[in-house]
Amino acid sequence: MTLDEALALDAADPLAHCRERFALPDGVIYLDGNSLGALPRAAAAAMADTVERQWGDDLIASWNKYDWIGAPQRLGDRIAPLIGAGKGEVLVGDSTSINLFKLLAAALAARPGRSTILSETGNFPTDLYIAQGLTGLTGATLRTVEADAVEGAIDGDTAVVMLTHVDYRGGRRHDMARLTAAAHAAGALMLWDLSHSAGAMAVDLRAAGADLAVGCGYKYLNGGPGAPAFLYVAERLQDQLASPLSGWLGHAEPFAFEPDYRPAPGIARFQAGTPSILAMAALEAGLATFDGVSMSDLEAKSRALSDLFIALVEERCPDLTLASPRGSRGSHLVFAHPHAFALMQALIGRGVIGDYREPDLVRFGFAPLYNSFADVWRAIAVMADLLTSRAYDQPHFRQRQRVT
Repeated sequence: MTLDEALALDAADPLAHCRERFALPDGVIYLDGNSLGALPRAAAAAMADTVERQWGDDLIASWNKYDWIGAPQRLGDRIAPLIGAGKGEVLVGDSTSINLFKLLAAALAARPGRSTILSETGNFPTDLYIAQGLTGLTGATLRTVEADAVEGAIDGDTAVVMLTHVDYRGGRRHDMARLTAAAHAAGALMLWDLSHSAGAMAVDLRAAGADLAVGCGYKYLNGGPGAPAFLYVAERLQDQLASPLSGWLGHAEPFAFEPDYRPAPGIARFQAGTPSILAMAALEAGLATFDGVSMSDLEAKSRALSDLFIALVEERCPDLTLASPRGSRGSHLVFAHPHAFALMQALIGRGVIGDYREPDLVRFGFAPLYNSFADVWRAIAVMADLLTSRAYDQPHFRQRQRVT
């Protein structure tokens, strides 16, 4: 493929106009939106307005005047169509880890007589850490098996199956509907971590019959570093489950200031403390970048970008070995190279920003709203030059001073 052919693909791209919604630095090809989304152009103004006008001028009245108090559910309803959820099924707030703790604890309590959390050995480490911490509090057991063995490992003691929809390292994508059905057939609940899929592909929690889900706001949702996370609880389960963090904003009447806790109806019971309004303002700007976007178009572009990247790597960078699935996968790719760390540092030095994963993987993420086919072509041109010239083989690139 030539650069002109890549530019022609961009000209025909139904999402090409979305690139203008982001403030992307000149001279940079950003292929790390799977770790931190790019800055939406509207975010700085939204945060300034929240600080200077809402907080500055209207002070405490802003909780009602600008519906600060309703932000967790309002933003949840904006995320819902991106993940195949309904109105009132998604709540924004806290971190992915805290939300995972809430939902795992709720799932264990909802399955008395069962004591196993089942996951895969290669799951994202913090998910496993949270589950390990919870077992120490509840007496439950965390059982991990290889990814291909999960379905067969679900048994009568499994209370909840916890999986990440798209593997953070290699990009393998689980069959959400099949594994959810398998969990239900054994009487277990199913919890999905959508951190590496929400905002990059079409996700349909309702169609899959999923019970619970969590996800972060700072990757493909473009909410900024440390953005609030989200949780999903299927409407049919909301009044059956109890959050272990019975904070005041999850109370049925938080401003009644009653001494005893009564859970709010619906998704609101999973709220704990006061929402971070400044962070919510940035996330809301990030979610606005999806306005008018078809999730099927989003997924189609994600696949087309990664397919093109694979084809060009195999044509021009034969020293790299694909370590991601060719079939069902998410929106990032990893390739093995014996000098992967140095290669990635050299790429970053030339304005191509991806990241590195131990022990020998370079990783590239494709954010369909702002990455282009020309980005892919130019990134491969830079990488091919570095590999051919061995310009990456320099001491300053090998020094482990930073890992993006």
